[in-house]
Amino acid sequence: MSTSSRLVAGIDALNRTIGASVAWLTLGMVLFTFAIVVLRYAFDVGPIWMQESVTWMHAAVFMLGGAYALQRDEHVRVDIFYRGMTPAGRAGIDIAGVLLFLFPLCAFIFYESFDYVAASWSIREGGRDAGGLPYPMIPLLKSVLLLMPLLVALQGVSLLLTSLRTLREDRSGAPDPGL
Repeated sequence: MSTSSRLVAGIDALNRTIGASVAWLTLGMVLFTFAIVVLRYAFDVGPIWMQESVTWMHAAVFMLGGAYALQRDEHVRVDIFYRGMTPAGRAGIDIAGVLLFLFPLCAFIFYESFDYVAASWSIREGGRDAGGLPYPMIPLLKSVLLLMPLLVALQGVSLLLTSLRTLREDRSGAPDPGL
């Protein structure tokens, strides 16, 4: 197995594991929401930390699940032409998309989020409301803003390498042993 094949397999395994793990947060959201409703209406108690947790779980599902969706090709795509193209044509579109859109967007999100996350850590931010999530939960959760573009960019590397392999195989008619 070539170095790039091992890299693709490693990136895919990482994002598959994270995606499958984060999917369990949807069950957590349902259970927490159910508990919040029962506590509020049956016992007249409304823990703020539980309500904040549902919001943060929801955010984590989307931010950490993005790379997993890209890996499984379940992301949003306007595929007027894409679905009717040859594998080589799709690979060319994927390469252009990764280089022109995905990598710059990931870099922009990381750059813009960095100071926001660093400020949260530096002030030892806790929940805004009394009884909310304590430090270090808020900075940890905000750090997902930095993790998301890194995971998506890594998956972009995997997609780029896979697309390059598809192009090489298409030109030669045989699998490329070097990629």
